[in-house]
Amino acid sequence: MRRITSSIRINDNLILRPASTNYALGLIEAFEETWPEVSWAMPWIVTEKPFESQIYSFIEDTESKGRKGLLHHWIIIRPWDDTVLGLIGFDRITRSGKAIWNLGYWVRSSEQQHGIARLCTNAVLNWIAEGGPICIELKVDPNNIPGNRTVLRIVKEWNGERYIEGDSAITISGIRTLHHCYLLNII
Repeated sequence: MRRITSSIRINDNLILRPASTNYALGLIEAFEETWPEVSWAMPWIVTEKPFESQIYSFIEDTESKGRKGLLHHWIIIRPWDDTVLGLIGFDRITRSGKAIWNLGYWVRSSEQQHGIARLCTNAVLNWIAEGGPICIELKVDPNNIPGNRTVLRIVKEWNGERYIEGDSAITISGIRTLHHCYLLNII
């Protein structure tokens, strides 16, 4: 069953809004603050090309596909001042052969270590689970220590598992790195 991407209120300090060009400037600012770490979450960014045009293209594509239920991306917003704190979403780029969705996220550097990734991942996993049983894939660069900690916490909380057969090399800024794959079977 396809669902359109809808807003998710997490609490008084966090809301997830469907990705839209309304938040493009805030997203660009957050990306620039967190560069180059954000490239781990967005390996499709080509450093030799204009950054802004790539972000606008990404947002326009995700906004359109989100309205059709083909993928789901949210801008993480602090609602009392409309500050963009990060991005979280599901896409169909999976490597395991088992998962329907791949979950990816990042939080701007000034807002990390405040539990935002934890709250947002739990919110979107609960949201996607409303559609029925589903298999979700998470991939992480084993050299990304904070990213690994977050993924392992998600896997533990959601009774996930390591899935070595889904490991794949991903090129980020011209460097190929084997990313580890984990699966969440949500019932």
